[in-house]
Amino acid sequence: MSSLIAQPSGEATQALPSVSPGIQRRHTLPASEVRPLNAQDAVSVFEIEREAFISVSGECPLHLDEVRHFLTLCPEFSMGWFEEGRLVAFIIGSLWDRDRLATEALTLHKPRGSNAHIHVLAVHRTFRQQGKGPILMWRYLQYLRCLPNVRRAVLMCEDFLVPFYRKMGFKVLGRCAVTVGALTFTEMCYPISGHAYMRRNSEAIRFPNAPLTLPPPRANDRQMDV
Repeated sequence: MSSLIAQPSGEATQALPSVSPGIQRRHTLPASEVRPLNAQDAVSVFEIEREAFISVSGECPLHLDEVRHFLTLCPEFSMGWFEEGRLVAFIIGSLWDRDRLATEALTLHKPRGSNAHIHVLAVHRTFRQQGKGPILMWRYLQYLRCLPNVRRAVLMCEDFLVPFYRKMGFKVLGRCAVTVGALTFTEMCYPISGHAYMRRNSEAIRFPNAPLTLPPPRANDRQMDV
């Protein structure tokens, strides 16, 4: 039963009903959320990245200090997918100012560049083969359309991932000049053109209430769901 509490002004306001501590309403996190990453997310990012890449190629695209570097310098070019507060997939990018990637692109952010360099896309091992990699990349590419100076998205990948990125609209530019140890890469790009799908002043990178509708991956595509 509610009661009235007298305020110093003499006005009366309705008090909240008392609730037993045992049945207080718990704070709940969003079921799904997409947002930019920050330096506090760096450890979670690196744990996912290390598991995803070390077992396959023995190398991580970004080490922990480099993850922190980019998430501090240009967090607006990152995107993380969280489920109930837990990071399940992410992209980290930066800007680059040349037509083709060079070794310096692995560590530098060029604020006046027009190429969004995608350093890494990774999905937590327990959330793979669910289409999260392609969905997050689609979301990221649409977000880039809201940034007026970005003209292309570029990345380098090992050859076995080329079909995965081709399915998302990336085109092969050729052999990348960058090597990491014995690893060589194919360089790919995606043109960012046309009108933004989402207004820049909208909640452009929040996960929608309704699930995104994308064609399910075919059986022979599942091994490439990074």
